Amino acid sequence: MREDEDIAIETATLPLDAWHRARGGRMVEFAGYWMPIQYEGIMAEHLWTRENAGLFDVSHMGQLHLSGDGLNEALEAVLPGDVKSLAVGRMRYSLLLAEDGGILDDLMLSRWADGIYMVVNGAVKWEDIGHLREELPDAITINHFEERALLALQGPKAIDALTRHTTGERPLETLTFMVGGAFRIGDVDAWISRSGYTGEDGFEISIDAGKVQQVADLLCGEPEVKPIGLGARDSLRLEAGLPLYGHDLDPAIDPVEGDLAFAIQKRRREDGGFPGAPRILGHLADGSPRQRVGLLVDGKLPVREGAKLFDGEDEIGVVTSGGFAPSVGAPIAMGYVPRDHAAPGTAIAAEVRGKLVRCTVTAMPFVPHNYVRKTGA
Repeated sequence: MREDEDIAIETATLPLDAWHRARGGRMVEFAGYWMPIQYEGIMAEHLWTRENAGLFDVSHMGQLHLSGDGLNEALEAVLPGDVKSLAVGRMRYSLLLAEDGGILDDLMLSRWADGIYMVVNGAVKWEDIGHLREELPDAITINHFEERALLALQGPKAIDALTRHTTGERPLETLTFMVGGAFRIGDVDAWISRSGYTGEDGFEISIDAGKVQQVADLLCGEPEVKPIGLGARDSLRLEAGLPLYGHDLDPAIDPVEGDLAFAIQKRRREDGGFPGAPRILGHLADGSPRQRVGLLVDGKLPVREGAKLFDGEDEIGVVTSGGFAPSVGAPIAMGYVPRDHAAPGTAIAAEVRGKLVRCTVTAMPFVPHNYVRKTGA
């Protein structure tokens, strides 16, 4: 093979690949894996999850365990979040930042007794691992859990279905949003957190890949649970106003522009010390030049990623995610506009098939979040 010839990279399979296909999952390539985009249909699966419970296979995500002396300080040198205050069993949304403050990935951190458990996006997990190995001191050990699977059980009845099969040191229902712990599902050891990316109550379940079919069969044996594909996962997170890395977030966007300033806790804002701090803290103080916003679309024509946004004849921004929202009953989108166009109620237009479609900037989420939070939180 000549050096300039492309090397074909084979699409990987999830541990549940045969399970998905046997249940009628229509498989597509996503983030380097064959993944089910739908079973019965995106609309039906979306609404089922909002009303019952859907089981999502997100085993393409990168599951990492980090440990070693000085771990908190090392992570705070690459993330803008407050790692030091994260208690055992608690979770935190954070961002892996480039030197200029651009977002390399968004991720979840959980404090385990022996270190930090981190879940990163599947499409960039290898880049994330490489970046962490380069930026973190040699004293920090990074263990990639390649032999673990990750499931997400989402929806208002997820607690009912999962409780029937779960035992642990504490009752499952005592977990609140962004809290996790060690449990057993049947006879399978699992790390379960009350979290997810649909806006609904639900759980994420990390287990040995060799036991994932056993757990999937148990859960889908419950009347509240159906397997749900990638299509509904996308429409659910869009309605919840949650960004998707590689679409709504990328290295050109910083956390303030991405409407993710909540991920920078008070101490980090005061102390700085994270990549791109001058840019980010400046945007926190003075406002960012552009901002991620939600868009309500007039009519029935969906506005898709890449559509240009206009104020009159002036091009002002771009749509980064969009589509029909089953729970809203209308098309919605999110995208970036200048700060002076970001106020809810601002009228702009999106170009669709050569025509301008009226849109209105709106606050997100498009549907209320239904997380189970700690009383008083």
